[in-house]
Order: sequence, then structure tokens, then C-alpha cells
Amino acid sequence: MTGGRLPCDIDELRTLFLFEKLTDEQLDWICRNGHVELIEPGPVFREGEPATCFYVLVEGSLVLTRRIGDDDVEVTRTDQRGVYAGAWFAYLGDRVPQQYTNSMRVTSPSRFVVLDGVALAQLMREWFPMAVHMLEGLFFGLQNLQQQTGQRERLLALGSLSAGLTHELNNPAAAAVRATASLRERVAGMRHKLGLIAAGPYDRPALEALIALQEEAAERVGKAPTLTPMETSDREDSISDWLDDQGIAGGWQLAPTFVQAGFDVDWLERVAGTVPPQILEGAVRWLMYTVESELLMKEIEDSTNRISGLLAATKQYSQLDRAPYRQADVHELLDSTLAMLGAKLAGVRIVREYDRALPEIPVHAAELNQVWTNLIDNAAAAMGGAGTLTVVTAADHDDLVVEIRDSGPGVPADIRDRIFEPFFTTKPVGEGTGLGLDISWRIVVNRHHGNLTVTSVPGDTRFRVSLPIRPDVTSPPAPAVEAAEQG
Repeated sequence: MTGGRLPCDIDELRTLFLFEKLTDEQLDWICRNGHVELIEPGPVFREGEPATCFYVLVEGSLVLTRRIGDDDVEVTRTDQRGVYAGAWFAYLGDRVPQQYTNSMRVTSPSRFVVLDGVALAQLMREWFPMAVHMLEGLFFGLQNLQQQTGQRERLLALGSLSAGLTHELNNPAAAAVRATASLRERVAGMRHKLGLIAAGPYDRPALEALIALQEEAAERVGKAPTLTPMETSDREDSISDWLDDQGIAGGWQLAPTFVQAGFDVDWLERVAGTVPPQILEGAVRWLMYTVESELLMKEIEDSTNRISGLLAATKQYSQLDRAPYRQADVHELLDSTLAMLGAKLAGVRIVREYDRALPEIPVHAAELNQVWTNLIDNAAAAMGGAGTLTVVTAADHDDLVVEIRDSGPGVPADIRDRIFEPFFTTKPVGEGTGLGLDISWRIVVNRHHGNLTVTSVPGDTRFRVSLPIRPDVTSPPAPAVEAAEQG
């Protein structure tokens, strides 16, 4: 809302850092070709509109926001005299779209020096021709570099996740294939044994008893207890000895399968007491086929469940079926990311210290997954694939806090304030672009109005992400470290 035009005072203009080195003639030119305007609280310009004017704050306060998806994300809130916004790319002419790249509103009555975009372009070309050439080179060079390295960062992350997911899917898939082939052999053996039973000396009561034992054996497989290695070895020896005592050949081969299924000598004694001695070996081997078949079907079930779980984690990670901004449980997001990075974390001990009482919070879930990916991937790289990764969630006043801790060598103090800068990386050439932490910082701070910090000593590095439980879009985002502030 415009409050009206005011006199333009060159002495006051000289107090603004943007104009302090200009001559009286140049300041007079600005007053003649521009004007000072009082603007009441409210919107001044909106993102995407034609960029017609360049604004320099003389007095007051302003807020800049950027439209990302369906949300207006605050990027700057300031009352610093001399800050500027608007058509400041006018000097690039028609080589870039002359549109406002963000929206501006003022929060208190504010005075601005206002220059028409055409006048600003003329000023830049006539007064600072060399600077214009350098700014053009910097602008287009940085734009190309960001596009190329940003694409490479995404491809590196995608390649890493694809390799990890392929590895994770391959293991249960191969196990299911092996178990299916073995199951086919066992079923063929059962058909053969069934033929022998049908032709053998089995009367009806003996067959009924054998079938009842078969049903009980199948049920016991699903309830098999977990044994220690010592308990397993002792039970295998006992069963093997019992089978030998009964004259059943190859007891040492049968015993491990019976133990895995949860059988013991007492249960085998029940079998011996149920069927006639002359058919005991046939009964035991028939039950063996039953047990092996059940164990193989359980292995196939476990493998296919693992595949389904990985696909569900992939869907959760990518948020393919979710709204971009929604209420989410951060624990689900963290767990899906850990599953996606399972191959990279194969030698790492993972400790989850979750506060399950934390509420769901409104977030851009897919983007937060990118944050977790960057932080966890960096932690794994720092530890060299061996160590302890601790993921902690907790409440801190009005914030939900996620800490990613690793037991690696730590971040040296002399570079700690630079790690959130764009293109800064400690990785060897070809292994990183230096955008991962910068992107993470922007997602946390600019997109979610949270904070991302790091503390580090050898053996204990902690990246701390703070997210507001009840976001207040009117409050300015807190900087992580001073060197990381981005425009």
C-alpha cells in the first residue's frame, strides 16, 4: 500500500551503504530519475509479476518470501537500512526473465528509494560497465555451475540409493529362489516317500497317528524357540545320539534340521511311542520332509516379506503417494531412510533412541528424507563403513529435535564453520559436489523454519536438526552458523 511520494535528500541517500561512494552528481541523478516513497504495511510486489521497480530501504522493515510448491517460505526479514530488492537483475536485459523472483511486504510504515528497472539498467551500464561484465560472468557462470553440480549431486545420491536398494533386494530374492528350488526337491521326496508308505506295512491306525504327528510337527516349526549356539550344539548332539540308538542312519545330518524346527529328544520319544518300531525310521524321515518343507516355506515367506518391506520403505522414502506438505511421523521417515541406505550401513552398528511420544509435525516429507540421506550418508563415509551410528529424537521446548551421531574422526575445528557453504566438500575429487549439506541447511532452515547445527569431537560428531512442532511462518528462520547464511 502506497503512502505517497516524499522529498529525495541526497545527504540521506549517502548514509545508505549502497550509495555511500557515489558522487553528488550521481546521487542527484538517482533523485531525478527515481523517487522516495512511503509504503504502508502490506504487500509491495509478488513473485512472478513483471519486475518494474528496484527498491532500497531507507527506513522501516520488510519481509521477502518465495513460493515453493503450495507454500510461501520466508527467506529474509530485516530492518537494515540500504538493503535492496526487486528488479535488480534489470542490467541483464532480456537474457533472463525480468520478473520478481520473490514477494516483498513491509511490516511497518517504510520509506524506500524507488528506481524504475529501465533506469537501473541504464545506471549500471553507464556508471559501472566493467562491473556489469563481471557480474554477468558471475551470474551466468554460477547459474551453469549450480545446474551441473546440482544434477550431479542428485545423480550421485540416486546412484548410491539404487545400488543399495538393488543389493538389499537381491539378497532376499536370491534366498527365495534357493528355497523354492530346495522346496521342489523336498516335495518330490515326499511324493516318493508317500508311495513307499502306501505300499508298506502301515495299517490305518498307524497312518492316522503318523498324520497327527505330521500336523503337530508343522505347527511346532512356527513356534521354534531361539537357542544360543551352545544350546543348539547340545541339542543336535542329543538328537543325533538318539537317532543312532534307534538304528536310523545319518542321524548327524537329520539332527540340525530337527533342532532348527524346535524338536528335542522328548518329542522324538513320543514319535517312537506312537508308531510301531518297524516303521519308526520311515516315520522319522517322513516327518523330516514335513519339517524341511515348512522351514523352506518360512524362508520364502521371510524373504518375500523383506522384499515387500523394502518396497514399502522405498515408497515411504520417495513419498510417491503423499502430499508434499503433510503431518508426518519423523520416525517413519528416519526408518525408511535407514532401510534405503542399508547396504552402506552394512558394517555399522545402528542405535535408535526414539522418543515415541513425539507428535506428528507438518513437514515436506520427501525433502526431509533428503536431509536424513545426506546426514546419514556423510556419517557412514566418515566412519569408513564401521562404527556406531546413533539416531536420536527428542523434544526441546517447542521444537522436535533429531540428532544424527557418528563415532568417526570428527569435523576439524578449522572447517566446521564452512561445511554448510555451497560447493565446500572434504571428500576426494569425484566423490562429492559440496552441495549436500548446503541443500540440507536450506531445506531445514528456509523450508521448515528450523535449525541445523553441528558439534564435533573425535569419536562423537552430532548433526542436530531442530524442527518447530507448530510452525510459525511469521517468525524468521534461525541461522545454523554465521558462515552458512544464504541469500
